Amino acid sequence: MTDFLISLYPWTKAFHIMSVIAWMAGLFYLPRLFVYHVEKAETEALGLVFEVMEVKLLRAIMNPAMIATWVFGLCLVFTPGVVDWGYTWPWTKAGAVLVMTWYHHWLGRRRKDFVAGRNRVTGRQYRMMNELPTILMAIIVISVVVRF
Repeated sequence: MTDFLISLYPWTKAFHIMSVIAWMAGLFYLPRLFVYHVEKAETEALGLVFEVMEVKLLRAIMNPAMIATWVFGLCLVFTPGVVDWGYTWPWTKAGAVLVMTWYHHWLGRRRKDFVAGRNRVTGRQYRMMNELPTILMAIIVISVVVRF
C-alpha cells in the first residue's frame, strides 16, 4: 500500500491543492453571501434567491471540496516520508485544518438559520468571521512551506 501511495504522490498532492483552492473559495464567498443576505434581502423573494445561492455553493462546491481536501490530505499524511510528526509544522497545519473544518460546519449551521428565519448574526459579524479563513490559510501555508 505504501508503494502505491508513493507512486501516486505527485497526483495526490496536485488534487489536494486543487481541492483546497475550491474549498477556500467557498469559505471566502459564503460569508460574503451572508452579509448581502442580511443587509440587502429586503424582500422575501430576494431572500430566497440568496438561500438558493448559499445552498448550491455549500452542497455543490464546498462540501465536496472539503471531503476531497481531507481524503487527499490524509493520503499525503500516510505517504511515507511526507510528514515528520517530530516537527511543529504538521501539528500547526492539522490544528488549522481542524479549525477550518469547524468554521465550514459553523457556516452550514448559519445557512440553516437563514432558512428557518432565525439568523441572529449581523452583517458586521459575518464580515469579521470572514477573516478567519485568511488567518488559517496563512498558518497552513507558512507551516507547509517553512516547515519549522
